[in-house]
Amino acid sequence: MTSDATAGAAAQIAAGYATGGTALELGTVVIDGTVDPGAQVRIPLATVNRHGLIAGATGTGKTKTVQVIAEQLSAAGVPVVLADIKGDLSGLSAPGAENDKVRERARDTGDDWAPTAYPAEFVSLGTGGIGVPIRATITGFGPILLSKVLGLNATQESTLGLIFHWADQQGLALLDLKDLRAVITHLTSAEGKEDLRDIGGVSAATAGVILRALVNLEADGGDTFFGEPELDPADLLRVVEGKGVITLFELGAQAARPQLFSTFLMWVLADLFQNLPEAGDLDKPKLVFIFDEAHLLFAEASKAFRQQVEQTVKLIRSKGVGIFFCTQLPTDIPNEVLSQLGARVQHALRAFTPDDQAALTKTVRTYPRTQVYDLEQALTTLGTGEAVVTVLSEKGAPTPVAWTRMRAPRSLMDAIGDDAIRGAAQASELGAKYRETIDRESAYERLTAKLAAHQVDSLNSPPAQAPAQGQPAGELVEKILGNSAVKSFMRSAASAAGREISRTLFGVGRKR
Repeated sequence: MTSDATAGAAAQIAAGYATGGTALELGTVVIDGTVDPGAQVRIPLATVNRHGLIAGATGTGKTKTVQVIAEQLSAAGVPVVLADIKGDLSGLSAPGAENDKVRERARDTGDDWAPTAYPAEFVSLGTGGIGVPIRATITGFGPILLSKVLGLNATQESTLGLIFHWADQQGLALLDLKDLRAVITHLTSAEGKEDLRDIGGVSAATAGVILRALVNLEADGGDTFFGEPELDPADLLRVVEGKGVITLFELGAQAARPQLFSTFLMWVLADLFQNLPEAGDLDKPKLVFIFDEAHLLFAEASKAFRQQVEQTVKLIRSKGVGIFFCTQLPTDIPNEVLSQLGARVQHALRAFTPDDQAALTKTVRTYPRTQVYDLEQALTTLGTGEAVVTVLSEKGAPTPVAWTRMRAPRSLMDAIGDDAIRGAAQASELGAKYRETIDRESAYERLTAKLAAHQVDSLNSPPAQAPAQGQPAGELVEKILGNSAVKSFMRSAASAAGREISRTLFGVGRKR
């Protein structure tokens, strides 16, 4: 293209990103290697709850894009939750350092760059990390999410759901791992055989597999994560001096189980969905989640888990919550979820293998048609800090495809160090609320006491009395179960049990 044609095409693309309201500024249009600082590419803040995808190979600039988006959301008064698995994003809490590269990127993108720090909260899963410890109860987490963490198959997942239901019906609070371990140990013991038989569909062998998986999770540090006090999602919705608080979750002692990280955030999202009121169309979202390493959320996930994620992603936007999935390949995200993501920020892809080439071809097909770029070539030749972008306009239509030179973060593009994170966590107002573990009476204590009482009774109790003469025990049971009032009661109880199972499946059945 001639320089005039290039400028005209850049202006035409930029016109598709014009907004009447507040927007997240991503960068500027690039055509044939030429950047136009006046051709701005942006995401309307009102459409952020239509969700998004940030993808690209390692080293292409995904993390800096996440940083830029989180900064601008915070500046607009929108709280952000970030899964900082690699510890790269703690620099959000400190002002950035100006240098020649930053100044050049600011000129290219038309950005009046200034070093800026943003309010950040550092939290860790469990007590083994350097941030404020965050926990969830076993009951709150639910059987589907816990099955994902434990790596259970569909049959084992179903069995775990029945075990949860039995504990709930018995009034046995499942707060930490030792509670669930005690319940399964009881059900697989000689004393619990009758209880196991009453559940139906639960084999001792399958319960034993689940028990061993729990022991392994405990050995990997899971015992410090499950328990009380349980996270109150309202603590993620804070705004300080007009800026949204950015909550950074680090792995803590869960390095051996990174799936727990993303699965926990899914639990928080489901809990918010359960408790937030309908919001309708908003000028800006109430909260934005950014799932880093999103492939971990879907890897080896059961059908039930995927269906629940899909449903949550579809419906939570009506509660004013936006979600960004960050991963290497768009194909890491199931199609049912991918189809719900309105914004696409695609950094460079590598096509070294046949699988890579197939993923590239699929990615190209997900973008609107463009006469300006050869997308297959563009996606393999993007420079670091450049991306192919399309988002939803304020009218809900896809914007033109834009090869975009992304803005530089205004906060520090480096980690601030463990000592600084520890200091921030110690000074946090959340520390007093979550730092100390609470271990109140629950399933473990009740079953332990019951076992002790049973052992005492077995030593002191007289021989069992035989049924009354002329009234065999079997006939007595049949007579009771045949009573119409008893039948009606049992149907009601079964219906209530069904509601209870569905209520707690995805970890929204909080037990306060």
